[in-house]
Amino acid sequence: MTAGLVTRLLPADRESVAEAGRTLNAGGLVAFPTETVYGLGADATNGPAIARLYAAKGRPAFNPLIAHVADVAGARALASFDAAAERLATAFWPGPLTLVLPKRPDCTVADLATAGLDSIAVRMPDHPVALDIVRALGRPVVAPSANRSGHVSPTTAAHVMADLRGLIDLILDGGPATVGVESTIVACLDRPALLRPGGLPRADIERVLGMPLAEPPPGAIELDAPLAPGMLASHYAPKAQLRLDAENVRPGEALLAFGVVPPGAERASRVLNLSVTADLVEAAANLFSYLRALDAINSPAIAVMKIPNEGLGEAINDRLARAAAPRG
Repeated sequence: MTAGLVTRLLPADRESVAEAGRTLNAGGLVAFPTETVYGLGADATNGPAIARLYAAKGRPAFNPLIAHVADVAGARALASFDAAAERLATAFWPGPLTLVLPKRPDCTVADLATAGLDSIAVRMPDHPVALDIVRALGRPVVAPSANRSGHVSPTTAAHVMADLRGLIDLILDGGPATVGVESTIVACLDRPALLRPGGLPRADIERVLGMPLAEPPPGAIELDAPLAPGMLASHYAPKAQLRLDAENVRPGEALLAFGVVPPGAERASRVLNLSVTADLVEAAANLFSYLRALDAINSPAIAVMKIPNEGLGEAINDRLARAAAPRG
């Protein structure tokens, strides 16, 4: 997807919701209203579509995205709920609360959407259009705010059009968002912790839990490796040492290739190519799952070919650099 795409603006009605479902199913991008802000939606199970979403927002960092579901059963298919999460979902869903939960082994959400983490952020929005779009697709929808990175979050369809015209397929106009700020994010990975304040007050959450929300644990914060949207914490890194910008393969190394493989590839313990055609969208979609697959064979090192530092390549290189950084 490139600039110059014709972005359609439709009133949010039954026909346009059905069209949104078809567009998402085909790998397209659809902006739609929620009660918090307008979201930019992609099929949560479609890695290439999610890569295009990051590109449309500009300067992507592959931070984890929230998977929107139409009911609690849809969330349970993706994540494991403890007692605290069950109480919060019962009390506040649908509504402006996102829960970060352990990801189920059979979770269908693409690794790119979770930034390779073993947790997942899920939410059931309190807006009929958003819920109908998720139902129309029949799968979870990831939907960060529908704006260019660094811009003010959009609360009307006009805001979305001003930022993303020519970059996305479809905008559904459902009127202004009523809450106007993003959802509150609570992690239920141990003791419930507040990761991001938002449209649901802390006091309401603590009243339901019967205890104060914890703060993120010390040492878990890194400035741009978030556990969830709005949260700063460590992200997935392989056990193997990464050797970046590799021009050859050393004996015993696995190879994460991009385009034409380098000399010595036959010596690699395993080769996975992010994109044989050197397509950055395809490479972004494969990044986390391929790193995990190579790490699973227990090679001591992974040679990583050079990735162009342009477009989505900037975000790919950012994540590779962090994964290759010395670990204490």
